[in-house]
Amino acid sequence: MQNLSVTLIQTDLYWENPTANLANLEEKIGQISPSTDLIVLPEMFTTGFTMNVKSVAEPMNLTTFKWMRQQAKRTNAVIMGSFIVKEGEKFYNRLIWMRPNGTFKTYDKRHLFRMGGEHHNFAGGSTRLIVELKGWRICPLICYDLRFPAWSRNFQEKEVGKVHTTKSNSGNATSDNANLNYDLLIYVANWPAVRSQVWDVLLQARAIENQSYCVGVNRVGTDGMGLDYSGNSAVIDFKGKQLFHQKISEVIFSQVLDKKELEDFRTKFPAYLDADDFEIL
Repeated sequence: MQNLSVTLIQTDLYWENPTANLANLEEKIGQISPSTDLIVLPEMFTTGFTMNVKSVAEPMNLTTFKWMRQQAKRTNAVIMGSFIVKEGEKFYNRLIWMRPNGTFKTYDKRHLFRMGGEHHNFAGGSTRLIVELKGWRICPLICYDLRFPAWSRNFQEKEVGKVHTTKSNSGNATSDNANLNYDLLIYVANWPAVRSQVWDVLLQARAIENQSYCVGVNRVGTDGMGLDYSGNSAVIDFKGKQLFHQKISEVIFSQVLDKKELEDFRTKFPAYLDADDFEIL
């Protein structure tokens, strides 16, 4: 069993300015010490939560994608976050999971925030992603996905075929609780301050009900639409305890997650064995 170091970058974002945001984040990534295994950036980290998709969207494999590949290689860590991607005539709020060796996986946000018009401007994803790092199985999701527990569900082994599962070059997982689909749930977000209590409560709920560590990385500051963001980035353990929680200010924080503690708890309290069966359509 290997522990996992996860670094959260909670930052203000320059509105619709990818160049400024990438420069700011590169400086912050350079401040990470000691080394880490996984760097988590907010949702739409190059632009803020904008619906001006035609002005700021990028094709895959261009500026932001290449920047992520460069940062992953330089830090020897996986780096993840979402930005606006254009494919054909469609736009996606796409999360990139970029490994140090340049290989990657993607997740397109499934639940589009209709109150902000996201469903009018973006195409939604249909496939959940499970990735692996140092023997940890990790499920990365995006912002509004947090409100939908079925999509976040830690499936038992017999249901794994209903989600997309992939493995990294690190090899197979060694979990004694192999019938659970993931060990760490991560949400990247632009979650407004007016609903910060909901964010805090749901992060804890997702950790408890899925018997998993849960990480949420949000932004701070005020966006171009006048919405305020209070951060509230957090690391929650499998019992719902806050290991880290930061409001308002920018922060670069690394948390080491203990795999043995997680496995021991699941063995002693295997509530997941009594979970209801269902299928996501």
